[in-house]
Amino acid sequence: MRTTILGRSGLEVSRVAFGTWQLGGQWGSFDEDTAIAAIRHARELGVTLFDTAQAYGAGAAEQLLGKALRSELERDRDSVVIATKGGTKPRAERARDSRREWLTQGVDNSLRLLGVDHLDLYQIHWPDPETPAAEVAATLQEFVDAGKVRHVGVSNYNAAELAAFDETRPVETLQPPYHLFRRGIETDPLPYAREHDIGVLAYSPLGSGLLTGTFTADSVFDESDWRSKSSAFQGENLRHNLEIVDELAKFAAERGASVSQLAIAWTLAQPGVHVAIVGARKPRNIEASTAAADLDLTPEDLAEIERITAGAIQVGGASPEGIA
Repeated sequence: MRTTILGRSGLEVSRVAFGTWQLGGQWGSFDEDTAIAAIRHARELGVTLFDTAQAYGAGAAEQLLGKALRSELERDRDSVVIATKGGTKPRAERARDSRREWLTQGVDNSLRLLGVDHLDLYQIHWPDPETPAAEVAATLQEFVDAGKVRHVGVSNYNAAELAAFDETRPVETLQPPYHLFRRGIETDPLPYAREHDIGVLAYSPLGSGLLTGTFTADSVFDESDWRSKSSAFQGENLRHNLEIVDELAKFAAERGASVSQLAIAWTLAQPGVHVAIVGARKPRNIEASTAAADLDLTPEDLAEIERITAGAIQVGGASPEGIA
């Protein structure tokens, strides 16, 4: 597994990270033992960065991750980088809450559920427009000073929000959504992140499943799966993008890869992107995803991918308030 230095955080991490959003209940049901096996297999394959969040099943994903990595965490804590996120109350009246009290409660709960004495990276999950950036940054610095957190970052922030945070203490990492069907960060905030050496961990590089090659126009999602309520996964929007996926799959096959590996490799090939966060519920899925870190795309490959995806319908994602 190739590694990278995660921007000004200085953390050395695997280029593919294991994400746990799919283990929080928002993506339908799953088998816990199989999911634990997938996490452990990711570690065997060289994955060193594991990303989770307070909002994923109200701590359920954090607890599962801690359980899966327990022996590793007890034997050699510094061999894995644990990243989590806080500052949200999904579907609550105030879904984004970065006030000191809630963040403090959240970081303490994360430490307890994961079963660790410190978090390698703590991120604000979504910007809270009601809490001043200086207050949020100061609270995170308190966590660092107390030894609870080693590095701090944010997720889903734009450039102006990053700059406001930077005025109090440096933002070390940024976690934005980024894939072939969602490219808004290329104008904001990716240029800011590159300029300020902020480590970028791109989430949903597989387009929330669209770029796996496993969907059809007739795919149906569990009621508990947020995609069942998203227009991107319904009707003509889904059919149109799946036609593009089919063409990408043919292009990938010519290079001895799957469409999902092509999508992950494309994300990692973009300037300023350090890590692609992928989720898996089965060992074989994470095995295929990690192999993408070794897939090098030429300038000609990237140009052809641009041509194929030029007419794609942009895909949104979930938010604390509901479905975007």
